[in-house]
Amino acid sequence: MPTYKAPVQDYLFLLNDVFHIERYADLPCYADFSPDLVEATLTEAARLCDNVLAPLNRTGDSEGCVRHDDGSVTTPRGFKEAYAQYREGGWNGLKFPQEYGGQGLPSVLAGALTEFMAGANLSFSMYGGLTRGAVAALLQHASDELKRKFVPKMVSAEWTGTMNLTEAHAGTDLGLLRTRATRRPDGSFTIDGTKIFISAGEHDLAENIVHLVLARIEGAPAGTHGISLFVVPKFMPTDHGAVGPRNAASCGSIEHKMGIHGNSTCVMNFDGATGWLVGEENRGLNALFTMMNEARLSTGVHGFAIGEAAYQNAAAYAHERLQSRALTGRKQADKPADPIVVHPDVRRMLLTVRATTEAGRALAVWTGIQSDFAACAVEPEVREQAEGHMALLTPVIKAFCTDMGFNGAVLAQQVYGGHGYIAENGMEQFVRDARINQIYEGANGIQAMDLVVRKLDMNGGEPMKAFVREVEAWLQRNAGNPAFAMHVSGLKAALGDLQQAGQWITTHAGDDPNVFGTSAYDFLNLFGLVAFGYMWGRMCEAASSRLATAPGHGDTYLSAKLAVGRFFFERMLPETALLLERIKTGTGSLMDLPDEAF
Repeated sequence: MPTYKAPVQDYLFLLNDVFHIERYADLPCYADFSPDLVEATLTEAARLCDNVLAPLNRTGDSEGCVRHDDGSVTTPRGFKEAYAQYREGGWNGLKFPQEYGGQGLPSVLAGALTEFMAGANLSFSMYGGLTRGAVAALLQHASDELKRKFVPKMVSAEWTGTMNLTEAHAGTDLGLLRTRATRRPDGSFTIDGTKIFISAGEHDLAENIVHLVLARIEGAPAGTHGISLFVVPKFMPTDHGAVGPRNAASCGSIEHKMGIHGNSTCVMNFDGATGWLVGEENRGLNALFTMMNEARLSTGVHGFAIGEAAYQNAAAYAHERLQSRALTGRKQADKPADPIVVHPDVRRMLLTVRATTEAGRALAVWTGIQSDFAACAVEPEVREQAEGHMALLTPVIKAFCTDMGFNGAVLAQQVYGGHGYIAENGMEQFVRDARINQIYEGANGIQAMDLVVRKLDMNGGEPMKAFVREVEAWLQRNAGNPAFAMHVSGLKAALGDLQQAGQWITTHAGDDPNVFGTSAYDFLNLFGLVAFGYMWGRMCEAASSRLATAPGHGDTYLSAKLAVGRFFFERMLPETALLLERIKTGTGSLMDLPDEAF
């Protein structure tokens, strides 16, 4: 049975040594964010995830959720008790305003909790994760009355939330949706339609479920410009915050899925349900994208969280499994064979997973800090720059981190050989669970298109220019340090590849719009590698500094950080040159084959 230990030490290193959060004490949401509070919060979160959630991961996978004839759903054994601990600990409200019952702590700390929970038990983590996304959308777009009715109960995790976008005939193309909303004299709406793939759509963990539903008001324009957002609860709320009569929103069936069996993915039927408009009419996508962007960043975190969990088990197995002798001669003469960790190809797999996992975590922490700047900074220009950073990096984190996370799960399974294919070792569950992260919240190919079509030249290209300036500042700061000569030369070349690729796309897409589509995925991967390279540069810089100033304190951990960083710079970052060349081949080989030839 697989095990899991939340990476508390790595978060402390990132927050304290790499990103120096003590420098942001002037931000309102960081005012009480002391190192002691950070460590205590991370330690308690780890205790919940390691000891309560992780042991339920395999149970949730094997049992799954069960829908009953009355439409109710039972979650796997142990989930209700674990959710009660999660709720009582106040974990759902970590980053939300105190006026709604939250703790008002920084988003970057909530991001750590997201990883811990997903690494321990991805299916379970989704119940709270979707709720937090729904709360973010309501806080930003709902009326004061709707906030009063719904947000406090959702912040406390007494009620959960969902996101209802997808319909069977309309996946990414939301302009095709058919769910309709009919006005009522009292200002509410009647909601009719069916949604599919609704995570946590029905369950027995909370007393109410608050659905955010996209629908088209009768008479609204066709396409995406005629979509509105509605809040549609399972039970109607009373004026005193309790649950009232049942609403006409029900689970028609549970999807039979490849993975995340412990989460109830439902077909949701709205048969004359009561709903209330969130935000402006026909501006539903604008409101829902608040939740979508939050969900996309969380999904990116889920990607490397699964990579971390899979790596931990594969690394432990590599030390235990005896097979063949090292190429340089026997390492453990008293045993019939050496542990497989001595073999170069096993080390290649383990280092690849570790290098991408740790870089993904650093990128998410950096972006979490930017999220706090966007929410809390006093200066408008600081907020604007932070918002640009998040807009630019969201598709990269969502797509690149989930691709690398799935690849990491597969490599970790490969370390086990045939034993990784056997269910009892848990590695095949990591592979199955990781796969969904590349698909939902906007498939990764769509994220790549978003990056090149919308984000590359957004606001005159300023977010992209700001990212380049960040990387160039690091290069300049370390240009004269012989210990970082390889890091500087490698990252400088990779950044040049990224700039050339962006310029090539911009130059050629005007003549042939297919350039966007044929280059998008390679460009996103190129961007991801450069972003990871920058993160590894900062991590190696911080590790080297700590080793020089405080030898003996965490030497093994810090030395390992430098070694993994070297692996990334030598064996992974050079792939940017290949990606650039592939982008520059243009559209021909992808688009010349006639449609009917496929």
